[in-house]
Amino acid sequence: MALLWDQHACLPLKVDADVAPLTRFQRPGGAFVSVNVGYSPQSFADSVALLTHFRSAVEDHPGLELVAGVDDVDRITAAGRIAVVFDLEDSHPLDDDLDNLATLAGLGVRTLLPTYNHANRAGSGCLDVHDGGLTPWGEAMVAEMNAVGMVADGSHCSRRTGLDLCRVSNKPVVYSHSCMAAVWDHPRNITDDQARACADTGGVVGITGVGIFLGPNTPTLEAMQRHLDHAIDLVGIDHVGVSSDHSFDHADFNDEMSRNPKCFDDSYTRWGPIQWMPPETFITLGEHLHGQGWADRDIQAVLGGNFHRVATQAWSGTR
Repeated sequence: MALLWDQHACLPLKVDADVAPLTRFQRPGGAFVSVNVGYSPQSFADSVALLTHFRSAVEDHPGLELVAGVDDVDRITAAGRIAVVFDLEDSHPLDDDLDNLATLAGLGVRTLLPTYNHANRAGSGCLDVHDGGLTPWGEAMVAEMNAVGMVADGSHCSRRTGLDLCRVSNKPVVYSHSCMAAVWDHPRNITDDQARACADTGGVVGITGVGIFLGPNTPTLEAMQRHLDHAIDLVGIDHVGVSSDHSFDHADFNDEMSRNPKCFDDSYTRWGPIQWMPPETFITLGEHLHGQGWADRDIQAVLGGNFHRVATQAWSGTR
C-alpha cells in the first residue's frame, strides 16, 4: 500500500497536549505526519517547550516514532507505525535569530513558513492588503533554512512572498497545506503562477482537507479531488501531494482565533465553525482515487511519494 505523507496537522499548542490522537492516521503501510509547534504568537521558548513535550510524548507512545532522517521514515512506516516530525507556521518563533534555525532543525522541525497570514520581518502574508514580498531578512532566512535542512513553505504567505521563496531557495519549496484559488477563490489558496513556480523548484503543492479552503466549508474527498485534478493538470503528477491540516481540538482552534483575532479575518468565519476532514476519511483518499480510475503510480505519488522525494533532496542541508 502507498505511503501516506501528511505534511501538516495540528495538535493543541499546549505543553500538556495528548499526542495519542495522531494514531487516528494508523493504516496499513504506515503514515508520516508533520505536527505544528507554533505560529506567529509563539516565541522561540514557547516552541522549544512544545517540541520538548511532543518529542517526549511521541517517544513514550508505542504507535508513534520520531524521525531524524528519511531512512527513519521508511523504516517506521514499513513497520506500520506513524513517523512524526514537526513544522512551524511562522518565522516569529525564531526570535529574530537565524541561529535558532539549526536548533529547531535538530529538534525535528523540517518545514517553516516565513509568514502566517500577516506581515512580519520576513515578508507579507496572504491576508495583507499590501504585498511587499519576501524581505532581505527573509531571503537570508531561506538561505539558512537550505543550509540546515529545513524546507521553505509558502502556505499562509502572500502571493509575492511565495513567488520570492521559489526564486531565492536553492532547494525545493512546498505549499504544505494550500488549495487552488482557480477552484475556490479563498485568500489562503494559491494562484496557478504560485503552483508553477513551486513545481519549477522541484517542490510540491499539498492540497489540504480544511472545508473553508476546499469550498464553502465542504471537507469532502470529492472536493479535495477537484483541487488535486486542477493542480495535476497544471503542474504534473510529480508536484502534487496532500495534507490534512486537521485540528485535533476544534474547540481549541476556535479559542485560538478568539485569542488572536489579528491573525484571522472573516474568510475564516463567514461559513460558521470550520469543518475539518477527519483522519478516518483522509486515510481513505487512496481508495477513493482508485475508485475514480487513478493509476496506482499516480496515487502513490500524490499520497506520499512526492513529499518523500522533497525530503530526500532537502533534509540533508548543505553543510
